[in-house]
Amino acid sequence: MKLLDTLHRWTGGLIGLVLALLGLSGTILLYEHLWIGLPGTGDPLRGDLATVAATTEKLMAMPGTQGIIYADERFGLHQMRFEEGVGAYASQSGEVVTRWASQWERPELWIFDFHHHLFAGDSGEWVIGIAGLCGLFFVISGVILWWRTRKTFQLRLWPKRMSRPSIVMHHRDLGIVVAPLLLISIVTGTMMIFRPFAMVMIAPFGSPAEAAKAIEPPKYRGGPLAEKPDYTAMLTEARRRFPDAEFRILSLPRKPGDPIMLRMRQQAEWLPNGRSTLWFDAATGEVLGARDALAMAPGAQAFNMAFPIHASKVGGWSWRIVMTISGLSMAMLGSFAVWTFWFRRPKPARRPAKKAALAST
Repeated sequence: MKLLDTLHRWTGGLIGLVLALLGLSGTILLYEHLWIGLPGTGDPLRGDLATVAATTEKLMAMPGTQGIIYADERFGLHQMRFEEGVGAYASQSGEVVTRWASQWERPELWIFDFHHHLFAGDSGEWVIGIAGLCGLFFVISGVILWWRTRKTFQLRLWPKRMSRPSIVMHHRDLGIVVAPLLLISIVTGTMMIFRPFAMVMIAPFGSPAEAAKAIEPPKYRGGPLAEKPDYTAMLTEARRRFPDAEFRILSLPRKPGDPIMLRMRQQAEWLPNGRSTLWFDAATGEVLGARDALAMAPGAQAFNMAFPIHASKVGGWSWRIVMTISGLSMAMLGSFAVWTFWFRRPKPARRPAKKAALAST
């Protein structure tokens, strides 16, 4: 138990700040649709084919446009994507509301980049993944260590005093209360970063190998991008195949020969951007392939639920409040763990002075 206690304290001291910042940034992102504050963010969704097709043709005709993330019921603006870091928001009628030349001009973008990559791309994802695994150990070991002090349990939202003993007691008792919420946040977040961990978590729902195969996008080859692709025809075909689905993401090819990709969300899908996908030949607009997310392997469907649970994209306000408690608790527990470990460490006990033992003869 002493070894477990030592590992728990060192885990908190070394990785606690990363977990705290991830918890805080994640909580802020839960409410981004409320604080972005641009005209049109609260507009009702206009998802009929005629409106979406007309707006798509208008926006995709703008020079440099690489794709569109369509408006949804929570956020009433389309997000346009140009070259890396450059983008714009547009109304559902196709009028540009604001542009940016770098993600640093939009707080929702750089906070998202920090939460998912720590501003370090793939390397940052590895750090977050390792932090997630450490956080998982942190929660499980904390529950085990709490059991021996369960009789002194006192729930406080804030430490009684800012002394090390009070902070440690608060950390221990608050941690046991929010442990189930932290597990949900950490497990779902780590699943999105570490694919092997995700495959272990979805194993009870079906074959991980089948799930991994279903998740990977198929490879299609087509012709070069046409000068004026017929987006209306593509959207019309997509709506025919998935009549109740929302248009979510339209992406142009990254390199010659790649297809145009259109993602849709069927009503039964939890993932906000959906996994129901169509691929079109960039030269002719012909359908190269389609994937029905609701027909994917059970394990793949379980994997697709990780993000909406983690980001509170399901469950309405009640689940968003639950994940807010989880995020703020992680921020508090992680920051206090670092503070007590590095700046409020107990002073070593002084050795009693040796008494003179000389006897006169």
